[in-house]
Amino acid sequence: MKLFNRLKTDCAEDWKSYAEHEFVEKMGDGSLEKASFQHYLVQDYLFLIQFARAYALAIYKSRNLTEMRGCLEGLKAILDTEMQLHLKLCAEWGLNEDEIAKTPEAKSTIAYTRYVLEAGSAGDILDLFVALSPCMIGYAEIGERLSKLPKGQSEDNPYTVWISEYASNEYQEVAQGAGDLLDTLAETSFTEARYPRLLELFRQATRLEADFWTMGMELSD
Repeated sequence: MKLFNRLKTDCAEDWKSYAEHEFVEKMGDGSLEKASFQHYLVQDYLFLIQFARAYALAIYKSRNLTEMRGCLEGLKAILDTEMQLHLKLCAEWGLNEDEIAKTPEAKSTIAYTRYVLEAGSAGDILDLFVALSPCMIGYAEIGERLSKLPKGQSEDNPYTVWISEYASNEYQEVAQGAGDLLDTLAETSFTEARYPRLLELFRQATRLEADFWTMGMELSD
């Protein structure tokens, strides 16, 4: 079994709480309050700034050019695609980049991003990619699933742009690349003795993802 699938299977309950969170389901049927989505979107933009740093750290931690190029694709996806999508959606509410950048990070944003950065700083590139994978690969899974719901691509669903972005072939390829790189790293760095630690990194990152959705539902934390 591929490492990501094994981790996901062993964290099935936490994964379900994340991937099928109420926030996600309400995006899928279009019933999510716009204020909740806007709050989430601004915090996710701030989140992506830190995640870009995590991918830059992954490049530094890489052991060869193949790994460096794989990490670079993830970094480019964040800087050139995801962050631009966020700015486009925020502009619809009259928020510009300067205003977003001045918004304080929520506690959930700080908790999640610093956890991932610490995992990468204290460990090796496999530790870092295990902590990163619930976000990069999970969003692809969520986007693809929501796009197949009756209202997932409906014109009267205000969240179809977000759903379409993460369901797109381009993002699915990025997520597939992240999964492939995780498996490549595991081929040379994984041992059964390491698995409990990797599982804990994955479980905690998945729980922090769910907390991030919850923050959006609550508007503030």
